[in-house]
Amino acid sequence: MQYQGVLKKMATEFDSEIQYYLDMESDFLNLNQLLEKEVTITFKEYQCLNCGENKKIFRQGFCYDCFYKIPQAADWIMKPELSKAHLDIEDRDLAYEKKAQLQPHIVYLALSSSVKVGVTRKSQVPTRWIDQGASKAIPIIEVPNRYLAGITEVALKDKYVDKTNWRKMLKNEVIDADLTAELPKIKEVLPEEVKQYFSENPQEVLSLNYPVEKYPTKVKSLNLDKTPSYSGKLMGVKGQYLIFEDGTVFNIRSNEGYVVEIDLK
Repeated sequence: MQYQGVLKKMATEFDSEIQYYLDMESDFLNLNQLLEKEVTITFKEYQCLNCGENKKIFRQGFCYDCFYKIPQAADWIMKPELSKAHLDIEDRDLAYEKKAQLQPHIVYLALSSSVKVGVTRKSQVPTRWIDQGASKAIPIIEVPNRYLAGITEVALKDKYVDKTNWRKMLKNEVIDADLTAELPKIKEVLPEEVKQYFSENPQEVLSLNYPVEKYPTKVKSLNLDKTPSYSGKLMGVKGQYLIFEDGTVFNIRSNEGYVVEIDLK
């Protein structure tokens, strides 16, 4: 069977085993059902997720011009501490920024390789944890806007990493740590304006199980610009990565905006 469409972040469903779906225009592929099947991915062209034009993708699925223009790619997306909507200050589009920033956010700890601190909108729990390939996660604190979440994350970066080691995550080399035991250490380093939101009662640690038949011992990343066509047996899906039998991994999120043809055998 053959499918074609522009790559976008895989949709996920939390279950006893995470369910993954890839939107191929007229079809949704449930990738859990494709494990141990031969899959061919062929690059066709680019399609910017904003303007829709066939222009080389720069970052986050957008062409260069759109990336530096639209609010969905502003600096506060990656650096929440730069959020200014709570001050009524516009970055690129104040209406968009207020809608995105002035809503409940969660600061969390997750185990994806080592103990990691991160930020997400409350509405994106547990999706954000799934996208990062976390095996376990726990909310630390809920705050009313993105700025407060951002300064909390910055304060905790001296204690925890804020990026996932993707190679270790995909090889399932994850340290064993008690996330609940970390919480008492956190309150003392929280910014003063955030401490009022901290609760002494720990929330439940969420465990996540991914559809992986076999984890690779070595990984090599598929780059469609260098290798426009690739075939391999799909052995797992974790985070936003496809994992193949030969150790090749393909990051769907990093290839958003690429139009591909997918052949299944």
